[in-house]
Amino acid sequence: MGIWNGSAGPLQAVARNLVGTLAGKGHAHTPGGAVSRGGLRERTQLATLLLELWSQTVLARIGGRAVPLGYVPVPVPERLLIAPQDLRTGDATVASEIYSGRFAFAGKVMALDGRTAFELVPPSVEWAEALHGFGWLRHLKAANTTIARANARALVGDFIRDPGKAKAVAARPDVAARRIISWLTQATFLLQDADHDFYRRFMRSLAKQVRQLRRMASDAPDGYPRLIAIVALVFAGLCMSDQPRLLKAAQKRLAEELDRQILPDGGPLTRNPGMLIELLLDLLPLRQAFTARNQQAPAALMNAVDRMMPMLRFFRHGDGAFAHFHGMGHTAADQLATILAFDDARGAPVANAPYSGYQRLDARSLMLIADTGPPPPTVASWEAHASCLAFEFSSARQRIVINCGVPEVHREMWRQVARSTAAHSTAVIADTSSCRFLQGGSMTRIFGAPIVAGPKHVEVQRGTRNNALLLRASHDGYAEAFNLLHQRSWRLALEGNRLDGEDIFRPVEEGGALPAETFAIRFHLHPSVTVERLDDPHTALLSLPNGEAWAFAAPHLPLVVEESVDLAATGGPRRTSQLVLTGEVARTPRVIWTFVRTREAQSVPPVRPGRG
Repeated sequence: MGIWNGSAGPLQAVARNLVGTLAGKGHAHTPGGAVSRGGLRERTQLATLLLELWSQTVLARIGGRAVPLGYVPVPVPERLLIAPQDLRTGDATVASEIYSGRFAFAGKVMALDGRTAFELVPPSVEWAEALHGFGWLRHLKAANTTIARANARALVGDFIRDPGKAKAVAARPDVAARRIISWLTQATFLLQDADHDFYRRFMRSLAKQVRQLRRMASDAPDGYPRLIAIVALVFAGLCMSDQPRLLKAAQKRLAEELDRQILPDGGPLTRNPGMLIELLLDLLPLRQAFTARNQQAPAALMNAVDRMMPMLRFFRHGDGAFAHFHGMGHTAADQLATILAFDDARGAPVANAPYSGYQRLDARSLMLIADTGPPPPTVASWEAHASCLAFEFSSARQRIVINCGVPEVHREMWRQVARSTAAHSTAVIADTSSCRFLQGGSMTRIFGAPIVAGPKHVEVQRGTRNNALLLRASHDGYAEAFNLLHQRSWRLALEGNRLDGEDIFRPVEEGGALPAETFAIRFHLHPSVTVERLDDPHTALLSLPNGEAWAFAAPHLPLVVEESVDLAATGGPRRTSQLVLTGEVARTPRVIWTFVRTREAQSVPPVRPGRG
């Protein structure tokens, strides 16, 4: 019996025994044999995590529901009532590749060579996720030919006969949910001209998958995987005939999850801005599906969409890309534009998102977004980063200061680096992240690597003074390890030509001593920014592609230019630079720095058509 099956016994037993069993497995002890405070604290956090997971599972199964979702019957439908809209863009050229037997997903290309796609040994987990999620059906639909339809039915038939080598990936709740939604949205394309045998096999397989997902949905990892699993069940209840009980139960669960996971200011519980895009691409068609069935969409769904829409503009830079926080990677411009077309308000973005833990400053063409919140709850922190007080800074369509973000592919390779504080534009103490991630082979195999310790108290103040926008925040992520608090202030001139910053390190207790530890204040630069060192060791000149130039200065510390990487760059990780200020906390408890525009953007005259 696994601990993910929702039963109380295994989880409770592990939680009860955790404090006693982990003491001798790599945790620090005092010379007398007593467990150190850090080791005991970590074991307590792990026990708390286990109990949280268990309680969420139990509440999801029995909390206030007449019939738990896992026991709702799902009969094989006689027909499909509607096929929801797919807002993701299809590419007919990909259909040609698939027809020729080449499957290119997640940066890997596999050729069939006489086998079915599901008989191949997946080159990566991401490749298997893409294959078994069936999102590529939209590309075949974009081709919209008889051959493409026949190819799509053949591939779906191959999966129905045997999911192949990656059964475990195919059975994951998030992957199964994506597959069900893909089959439903592309059903008209798939079933056009289909024979009766394929039609019945398709319906039986769809019902079977919905039953399996119904049992797993409440056990899915918190955050997007659980939400998308429940969204898929609501889609199934709306699209498949004879599913009134499934629709009622799934609709209730969706309302509960949206109220819990979409915060009052519209940000997600996971604090990952990318979750807004992925979720809205399914919630907007779901809202339309209720209308197509002449049913009123749940109030929680309507309210969640209304809250999320303004946050899309909150996280956008002038070039349309999202800020890189808490798992955000490359921004798919076409998907974002599609979603924004549904935004009727089209107003200015909000400046203060206190529930999500972000702040935004705008002054003419300048824009700054800062992470001013603690990490997400442990059970929702699987992809969260140690980025408190990190910021991104841009001028019009030119991004200047960024965070490293995460890549579209090979995420596992970069995961530990991308989540560290050093991968963000903020201060790092003694090469140590401000959050601690779950470590240990057996535990991480079960739970991944959630954050088990980090900032608990983040204080934020903002205002306007002397023709400038002011933002000040502090966090206690280093209080336990180094007995210090990190405070950062930003001052953005309303004229739109200057950003002043200040980092202060102060002891937790007033009058206490600061540690003799080193710090590094990092400013990761966008790859399009060119850095030129000046004779002054405290200054650097930054040149932007549009001809704009900025000077960066830190008068009291030598400035070092080091290599960095933009993991979220289009086409994969891309080399870039970072500005680094280093010193000793006890000797330099206050650091000031400034970005000043020294040259305006150069206007480029339009190219006039000529001969030749």
